[in-house]
Amino acid sequence: MARNFGKVAVLMGGPSAEREVSIKSGTAVLSALRRQGVDAHAVDPDHDIVQTLTREKFDRAFIVLHGRWGEDGVIQGALETIGMAYTGCGVLASALGMDKLRCKLLWSGAGIPVPPYVVLTRHSDFDAVARTLGLPMFVKPVREGSSFGITRVTRAGDLAAAYETAARYDDQVLAEQAIVGPELTCAVLGDEALPVIRIETVTEFYDYEAKYVRDDTRYLCPAGIPEPLERQVRALALDVFRSIDGRGWGRVDFMVDASGQPYVLEVNTVPGMTDHSLVPKAAKAAGIDFDALVMRILETSCL
Repeated sequence: MARNFGKVAVLMGGPSAEREVSIKSGTAVLSALRRQGVDAHAVDPDHDIVQTLTREKFDRAFIVLHGRWGEDGVIQGALETIGMAYTGCGVLASALGMDKLRCKLLWSGAGIPVPPYVVLTRHSDFDAVARTLGLPMFVKPVREGSSFGITRVTRAGDLAAAYETAARYDDQVLAEQAIVGPELTCAVLGDEALPVIRIETVTEFYDYEAKYVRDDTRYLCPAGIPEPLERQVRALALDVFRSIDGRGWGRVDFMVDASGQPYVLEVNTVPGMTDHSLVPKAAKAAGIDFDALVMRILETSCL
């Protein structure tokens, strides 16, 4: 079976702020593919990536690039131009999934619940934003991942500084009402929503350190939530993924308020595959080990 995939480029690294995480994810994926006899090779893409893939006669690409240029439709579009098969979401879903603002507009129109938000600029009336959304709130760049540039704001006077932090990563910035309650995530694999994971962290919020550095972040699967909420979140995850025209695999993140209402935060079209990552944890709970998960993802390049 493995030899049918031909020569596989595992695309990892890249120029985004999430380069380090991408390399960790890609290294794990590369090892899993090689353990199963796949002719897989690490490729750290640059602006000559199309020529490299063509020159080296790769047959398909396993995309493990997080953030801009790899998760936003750019690399997917480049691969489309040379007719190379690749894993995961296509150009449209990738571009939408990376853009938190356009996702909110899309989901609001589709009746999918999202936290209240305001688009910020340097000239925003930050006091008015605080009155509109209430405190605490999150300020985040529109097109970034791994919690880069995100600030949890508890005082209106800190909004301007939080804006400047986010603006270092993107020229579009959102302020989003903080939903206080359980943080959940649900992975999608093919047409299936995997078991929900509840995240508990000792940090102020689920930031980069909690995601990739600390060992005291807890991932509960089973999530220990009521069964109706589990079913609702899994159904919502599939609705969210389909709304952006997602395919292959992904992950949808949620917050649940005091009334038990889940709100969609974002969708990830190339989730992490490190030893701290959530999709492998959910797959394991569903009886799919890491190597089998990697092969299931690779198979999406054959669609």
